Amino acid sequence: MTTGSAPSRIALDPFVTDLDSESAALRAAGPLAAVELPGGVPVWAVTHHAEAKALLTDPRLVKDINVWGAWQRGDIPADWPLIGLANPGRSMLTVDGADHRRLRTLVAQALTPRRVEQMRERIGKLTRDLLDALPADGEVVDLKAAFAYPLPMYVIADLMGIEKALLPRLKVLFEKFFSTQTPPEEVIATLTELAQIMAGTVAAKRAEPGDDLTSALILASENGDRLTDEEIVSTLQLMVAAGHETTISLIVNAVVNLSTHPGQRDLVLAGKADWSAVIEETLRWSTPTSHVLIRFAAQDVPVGDKVIPAGDALIVSYGAIGRDEQAHGPSAGEFDITRESGNRHISFGHGPHVCPGAALSRLEAGVALPALYARFPRLDLAVPPTQLRNKPVVTQNDLYELPVRLNP
Repeated sequence: MTTGSAPSRIALDPFVTDLDSESAALRAAGPLAAVELPGGVPVWAVTHHAEAKALLTDPRLVKDINVWGAWQRGDIPADWPLIGLANPGRSMLTVDGADHRRLRTLVAQALTPRRVEQMRERIGKLTRDLLDALPADGEVVDLKAAFAYPLPMYVIADLMGIEKALLPRLKVLFEKFFSTQTPPEEVIATLTELAQIMAGTVAAKRAEPGDDLTSALILASENGDRLTDEEIVSTLQLMVAAGHETTISLIVNAVVNLSTHPGQRDLVLAGKADWSAVIEETLRWSTPTSHVLIRFAAQDVPVGDKVIPAGDALIVSYGAIGRDEQAHGPSAGEFDITRESGNRHISFGHGPHVCPGAALSRLEAGVALPALYARFPRLDLAVPPTQLRNKPVVTQNDLYELPVRLNP
């Protein structure tokens, strides 16, 4: 096993100019690739499906940032642009064992299949209202800004009890939160303001509870579930961040995939394939979450002929994993909604840390996409696919904009 000299590292492009090629390079490097995150931070990346499933359930990999040797040595600056993702506060994203079960159980209880299904009518109305506001005369519209962004943001705001007046400011802050290009002097200010907004929401719900998840978390803490204010605030921020970003990218990527694969679009519009197949194949082939940060090795963890040394960090490279031929066959690099293995991806995670909001994201896309294409069946890109630009976000497969003609 390779444990000796420093490995040659693949530097992740902070501008995400060619995510497909970068993901292919990561896969080719083997199931465990040595990677450098923007800012010169060395980590390991798991890039193959089987090894990712094993590592995502390996108790030797923990979420406690204090296990990270680079963090202990002071090598990670407080204004590193990705610090909010690597150290986002105490929530189910950053704890293990009993604490993780306690925090996750409370969120899962609020996102039961029954409660998620009860949101269908509200999601349908939001979808119709947004579609009604779109032009229908063939002019170019940014479908991301006009449809794919507001829908999940409104839904998660409803779920968490976030005031609508806060949403424009949260949009600005979360763009800075995820970006690799946020100036160092703005990193801490962004994290501070986000925490203040979330703490203000918690205070408002403590004073006047509602039928929302934030109020439910507060009630649980008062009934003996031992949630601290920090845990409630961090959980709220986590849910808002994950609850809108992933679904935006899922809707946007599905539209791009169908526009660039007209034969596949014809199948679903003719009823020869289900919209659920479009959603699952999009999650696999152009996963909304390209990399998830970060887990830490509490002891040496062998992976194939390499080892993650104790104290090193691991990221999960879902963009590479989704097209692993060992999991999805020799056609893994093709977008195919008839693929039998399409629903066997792990783009929402695996094991005890699988995303508790996966069902909600699927429901939103499952309502939004068929409604969009029922209204605008000839929808198509208004620019060549090569002109679509990814935002400088290494964790999300996220476009700046999605210019389309609704009825070309």
